[in-house]
Amino acid sequence: MSLTPAPRLETDRLIIRSFHMDDFDAFAEFHADPVRAPGFGEVYTRDQSWRWFACNIGHWHIHGYGYMTVEDKETGRPCGICGIWNPEGWPEPEIGWVVYEAFEGKGIAYEAAVRVRRWAYEELGLKTLTSNILASNDRSQALATRLGAKYERTYHNVHMGEDQLWRHPGPDEVLA
Repeated sequence: MSLTPAPRLETDRLIIRSFHMDDFDAFAEFHADPVRAPGFGEVYTRDQSWRWFACNIGHWHIHGYGYMTVEDKETGRPCGICGIWNPEGWPEPEIGWVVYEAFEGKGIAYEAAVRVRRWAYEELGLKTLTSNILASNDRSQALATRLGAKYERTYHNVHMGEDQLWRHPGPDEVLA
């Protein structure tokens, strides 16, 4: 059952869709991982992950966008999340991504981010997007570069401390 008004976006290998409660276990497992979670935020207990999951559902109702589950078409399993995030204290709308451990190294984050960015520009009418990336997160910086984003500045993120803002190409470049 859909928990948000998210669209259903597809690529050759992926379905990008609303969160379902069945997605929670995979998300909570990711957020408890001390190696992977810090690039996205803090390491969370299961109850803290539930609060973030519920917060994202509210984010959809406030902004009309948020994170979505990235589902592997072949297996039907959630393989990550991707979406547009802009909570209070954020500098501007951000496109973010997470790929769960079993699905890393397959180009899933790139494929999902390209599709979500296109949706944000075409359907939401956003004129710009950023990605907020920790200086230590080399993999996300490499993906941002592959997506055409450029490092713009370092700033103080209200949740993560010192953070880097990477600017994505605008709709004129992406949709041309």
